[in-house]
Amino acid sequence: MAFVIDASVAAAWFLPDEFSEASAQLARNIEAAPPLVPDLFFHEMRSVLLRAYRRGRLTEPLLWDTLSDLAALPLQTIPTPDAPLVVTLAIRHGLTTYDATYLTVAILSGVPLATFDASLQRAARAEGVLHAMTMV
Repeated sequence: MAFVIDASVAAAWFLPDEFSEASAQLARNIEAAPPLVPDLFFHEMRSVLLRAYRRGRLTEPLLWDTLSDLAALPLQTIPTPDAPLVVTLAIRHGLTTYDATYLTVAILSGVPLATFDASLQRAARAEGVLHAMTMV
C-alpha cells in the first residue's frame, strides 16, 4: 500500500541514533510500494543530514554516502500541491507549511501518512488521514 513519508521517518533510516523498528519496517516495504513525498522532502532531508554532520553525528564521508543513498531511494516525488489547501491546513492545525505540505499530499492522494511528528499526527487524525506507522 502506498503512503506518504516525511523527513522524520526517513531520518530514522539514515541516522543510527534515530532508529525505530516501525520506520525500519516501512523501509523494508518501499520497493513494493514506493512512498510518496512532496518535492520539498529532498531539501528537508539534505538539511537534516547536514545538521547531523555539523553536530558530529555523521562524518563527512558518511554524509556523502548517505546523500547518495537518499537519492537512490525508490520514492514517488509529487510536485508541491495545492497552495491554498497547504496554508489552510497550516492555519487550522498550527503546522508549518512544510508539515502541511506532507498532510496535503496524503489527503489529495488518499493514502496514509508516516510521521514521528506529534503535531502532524494530530492534524492527520483530525483530517481523517490514517497513520501509516500503525499499519506496519
